[in-house]
Amino acid sequence: MWVLLVLIGAGAVSAHPQDVAFEGQKVFRVTPQNDEQVETIRFLASNIEVDFWQPDSVTLVRPTMQVDFRVEADDASDVEHLLRERGVDYRVLIDNLQAALDAQFDSKSRTGAHGYEKYNTWETIADWTADIAAQNPDLVSRSVIGATYEGRPLYLLKVGKSAPSKPAIFMDCGFHAREWISPAFCQWFVKEVTVSAFLQQAVETYGKDAAMSTLLDRLDFYVLPVVNIDGYVYTWTTNRMWRKTRSRNPGSTCVGTDPNRNFDAGWCTLGASKNPCDSTYCGSAPESEKETKALADFIREHLSTIKAYLTIHSYSQLLLFPYSYTYKLPPNYKELNSIARAASEQLAGLYNTKYTYGPGATAIYPAAGGSDDWAYDQGIKYAFTFELRDTGRYGFMLPESQIKPTCEETLLAVKYIAKYVLEHL
Repeated sequence: MWVLLVLIGAGAVSAHPQDVAFEGQKVFRVTPQNDEQVETIRFLASNIEVDFWQPDSVTLVRPTMQVDFRVEADDASDVEHLLRERGVDYRVLIDNLQAALDAQFDSKSRTGAHGYEKYNTWETIADWTADIAAQNPDLVSRSVIGATYEGRPLYLLKVGKSAPSKPAIFMDCGFHAREWISPAFCQWFVKEVTVSAFLQQAVETYGKDAAMSTLLDRLDFYVLPVVNIDGYVYTWTTNRMWRKTRSRNPGSTCVGTDPNRNFDAGWCTLGASKNPCDSTYCGSAPESEKETKALADFIREHLSTIKAYLTIHSYSQLLLFPYSYTYKLPPNYKELNSIARAASEQLAGLYNTKYTYGPGATAIYPAAGGSDDWAYDQGIKYAFTFELRDTGRYGFMLPESQIKPTCEETLLAVKYIAKYVLEHL
């Protein structure tokens, strides 16, 4: 055992969190059965570099909770040895992370052009926002609501048939940089309610789908395709597993803030960290990140019309609603739970994909400073977080071949929520 401790300590020194190569890295799943086994996981996290996928932080690990985490290749065998020695049952979800990263690019189209069934770089997405607005001037408009820490414009698409003072639904994607399926859904959503897949025909769904036509006649959709653009770019250029923003933290060499812990909703209490090196770092203050400030400012300025807020994340197949920063239930809990149940049933109707639903704190884990709780506390009583596919087989490396079915089923749930909101204004 002492040899193991020495090896684990050596692994901590040699870890390179910014390495682009993931050859031999493994993703484990464990379900600690008691406090002693929880302590084993905490011991690992304190001695080697452990990237927690689910939950987001070792501080949230509790008995009987499913825990997914990534470790460096040099540490993998020692981790397995320790888990076996301590009697902790485990599975290796991903045996070689680099192979999984390579395998996610299984789209038939590998050109540089934008595609709805492939993962697109930020530059491609930015061009797409301009193209789709230009192709559909009567249905889509593009604006800039701010800039990222590194100076990239935050493009917002407004989708809907022109009419004064319409109620609206705000949707965002790409809070966490490595959750690539999230921005893919925002692009798919805009495509589905506007133009054909190849941006060459005028309108694909509008006019053909009577329910969608009604929604666009009577509702506007504000869609922010990528919130954390700097982080998303970084996952393409440097570190596919990056999660946070790319802002610099004074007094620390560690970079970035978790933008979904950065809102003024129980800020930096449950499920958030004050340590800039942690993946759930809450930032120096609420809305310290330019990205979260821009999003919050826009919603505050449009509170009179925004009736629902939808934020898209991955993974776990969950449909969550407030609260996450407290175990207290929201006043309209029964209504939100009923909507989430019905929306989950709509989603499951296509490919039988099962979603769990409920308040964030109990359905997944407590997490303060989230955008959905903040939006709800602003008076937007229909606030939901989607955690898209899958449940861990691929995790953040969902293959491109799953983009279409994931987006198709999620669209059904979003349409249900939008229709409900429209009927209950």
